Amino acid sequence: MIQKLKAFAIKVIYSFFRLLPVRKNEVLLFSYYGEQYSGSPKYIGQYLADKSDLRVTWAFVNPEKYRGLPFRTVRYGHLSYYYRLAVSGTVITNYRMTEDFVKRKGQKYVQTWHSSLRLKMIEKDAEATLPETYVRMAKRDSTQIDCLLAGSRKSREIFERAFWYDGQIVNTGTPQCDILLGDCTGTRRKVLNHFGLPEDARIALYAPTFRKNHDTSVYDLDTEALLAGLREKFGGNWYLLMRLHPHLVKLTDCFRYSEHVLQATDYDDAQELLAAADVLISDYSAIMFDFSVTRRLCLLYVPDLETYTAADRNLYFDIGQLPFPHFGTQADMMSYIGTVDYGEYRKNVSRFIEGIGSYDDGNACQRVYELIRG
Repeated sequence: MIQKLKAFAIKVIYSFFRLLPVRKNEVLLFSYYGEQYSGSPKYIGQYLADKSDLRVTWAFVNPEKYRGLPFRTVRYGHLSYYYRLAVSGTVITNYRMTEDFVKRKGQKYVQTWHSSLRLKMIEKDAEATLPETYVRMAKRDSTQIDCLLAGSRKSREIFERAFWYDGQIVNTGTPQCDILLGDCTGTRRKVLNHFGLPEDARIALYAPTFRKNHDTSVYDLDTEALLAGLREKFGGNWYLLMRLHPHLVKLTDCFRYSEHVLQATDYDDAQELLAAADVLISDYSAIMFDFSVTRRLCLLYVPDLETYTAADRNLYFDIGQLPFPHFGTQADMMSYIGTVDYGEYRKNVSRFIEGIGSYDDGNACQRVYELIRG
């Protein structure tokens, strides 16, 4: 009863806030419903922070965790959030807006989505696998979007068909990929310092997606053997950062860590981990496409390929046609690592990027700024 009264009170107050003038120079951003400081909204916000013609506000579930940022912060879901939601001239997020959002005349809603491209089918293409409540929310959300950002020609094609959206799609590139196309030295140092790693550390990032039933048996990498194989092939002092999907955050402690195998699930920003990583190991996660712009080595460990595509989600690509080698066993993956022709691998990735018509060139955030000011 108390929660219902609170929700009703917020609805009434939010309705009042929507009577106030819209402030065209104010921008409200949040990522994954305020749970993270990450994704394209983060990098757009950082780009906008020093623009004197705009005032930026970030919404977080726990704003106290993000003290010191160069923006105003509000608590997601509280009255201060609904005030900014009502009066900000531009609202930017990377996930579907909940049904309590009512876009006003004079507001611009920019949807970045949360990957440059995707392997797993999404939205209308995967409607049969999605909860009815989500489908209803997604359809309503699409009626309010003003600009949807596309990272590539292939991504645009998917949006046009599957997003329940017939509005403006802008070929900006992917703002969260800008960091991967610039100088990563400072970001790498930040990651090394966070995990207490030496300056000469080489990093393998293991970042798999989740399974529908939250099965963790497929994450069965022999981490010490993997690190030994990387040392033998490439030399250097290797560490493995293990980052589970946010859906599995409660299972983080179920895995064995060590001096060279470190838990990275609670590290907010996957892009910073990608910027620091020398090698990425994933499976069906869209993270592979973001990492591809670096041309660094990405391997797909998919021991459950047949059951995954049958039970979880259909795929946009035949996994064998991707430039990232895939393996059903760790033995096969280790054999590949020992013999990889890195030059040929990079050529394959470049051909793939050209084939999908990538718009990523490191200037996506600038284009979003121009979009806001236009």
